[in-house]
Amino acid sequence: MSAVLELAEVTVRRGQATLLDRVSWVVREGERWILLGANGAGKTTLMQVAAAQMYPTTGAVGVLGELIGTVDVFELRPRIGVSSAALAELIPRDEKVRDVVLSASYAVLGRWREQYDDVDHARADALLREVGVMHLADRTFGTLSEGERKRVQIARALMTDPELLLLDEPAAGLDLGGREDLVSTMSVLAYDPTSPATVLVSHHVEEIPPGFTHVLMLRGGGVVAQGPMESTLNAEALSATFGMPLVLEQNDGRYAARRRQRRG
Repeated sequence: MSAVLELAEVTVRRGQATLLDRVSWVVREGERWILLGANGAGKTTLMQVAAAQMYPTTGAVGVLGELIGTVDVFELRPRIGVSSAALAELIPRDEKVRDVVLSASYAVLGRWREQYDDVDHARADALLREVGVMHLADRTFGTLSEGERKRVQIARALMTDPELLLLDEPAAGLDLGGREDLVSTMSVLAYDPTSPATVLVSHHVEEIPPGFTHVLMLRGGGVVAQGPMESTLNAEALSATFGMPLVLEQNDGRYAARRRQRRG
């Protein structure tokens, strides 16, 4: 499988702060990665680098066979599907759900004068159906629940048939029911062999959908551990990632973590 994302010794500094520290990482076709870490670990910065929205201070970044710094990123970005809280804030609240998805074809937010053909409409409807919100197609984005908005954003991220899908904390702010609905949706996408290589950011192992294959764990901008899920996600690595002794449990394809209690 060929690489869709390659980072070699990537460091990002802003002033005196080091946001990423010599991160090397490869994502290949067909892989589904979880990016785990506490607040301030560097997860969002890493996603911005992966999305060709931020340049590294040092190191090299290859995205979809192109070297960042030598390619027109405005031509590259449409090949990357992105869902994030920052992007969601820019979506007009009076925009119809179907149009939120459709407008990704032109990489714009908010319908204006652009024209869409029957193929575009059919794809938007198919994606809304795939993520379970087709019945909301004629509702406005602002009337949706947080969980419904997250699903619409995933459909939008998939609209251009991207080769790389980046989902920055899609379960943030959801209640238990909303989280479980989203995890189920993401699991269906993970098991679909036609889905693009995917990176999903989270603070919580409980949000890892079944079907995800790899994990990258960050702390203080540096890599704690990375590799296949079954051999990399363990209590020792998780404890180092979050800076406290943790117990990790797995049941029915799902994970749960809690702090290890002292005895005596």
